[in-house]
This record gives sequence, structure tokens and C-alpha cells, in this order.
Amino acid sequence: MRIKNLRLAILQALVITGLLGIYAKSSFSQTPDATTLYNRGLAATCANCHGTDGKGVPNGGMPLINGYTSEQMLAQLLAFKSGAREGTIMPQLAKGYSDEQLEIIAKQLGKK
Repeated sequence: MRIKNLRLAILQALVITGLLGIYAKSSFSQTPDATTLYNRGLAATCANCHGTDGKGVPNGGMPLINGYTSEQMLAQLLAFKSGAREGTIMPQLAKGYSDEQLEIIAKQLGKK
């Protein structure tokens, strides 16, 4: 239910942004679509602990995740979710996401 509400809120924001863009004579096509914003939003939640783009602070006590491929990142996230990998907060956080959401996060943050 929250995802539908989030998507609706993003869509409404895009409509308003589009109207402002038309008013300012800018192109609406430059605005990311709702799916892109949703995917970026999911991945941005990792920045709270791991830093922007997973770069973090070297020797800051939090793993630097910017070197993982998408496959490696997804494997780690699923291991936290299943309990196969221990951690402090990550097992709890990973359980809050669906497998599909974890795939999106891994694709957004992992190296291509």
C-alpha cells in the first residue's frame, strides 16, 4: 500500500514539475519518470550509512560498498535478509524490503 501511495505522490510531483517546466519554457522530457525516481529513492536510503554512491568514509567504520557488482550487492543483501549473514542493523533493514526492491537497489548501486 505504501508503494502505491509513494508512486502516486511521485506522479503528482512530476505533474507539478511538468507544469512548472512548461511555464518556465523548459522541456518536460528532461524530468525523470516516476519509476526512475522510485529506483533512485530506494538506492538513496543506503547513503545514510554508506555515503553517497557507497563511497562512504574510508576507515569510518562502515563498509564501503561502491566496489561491489550488482550481483555481489544483491547476494549480500539477500544474505542479510535471510539471516545467512550477521550484522548490526543490516539484517533488520534488509527484511524491510521485498526481494524485488533489493534487486533494484543492487542494480542502482552496483558496478555495471
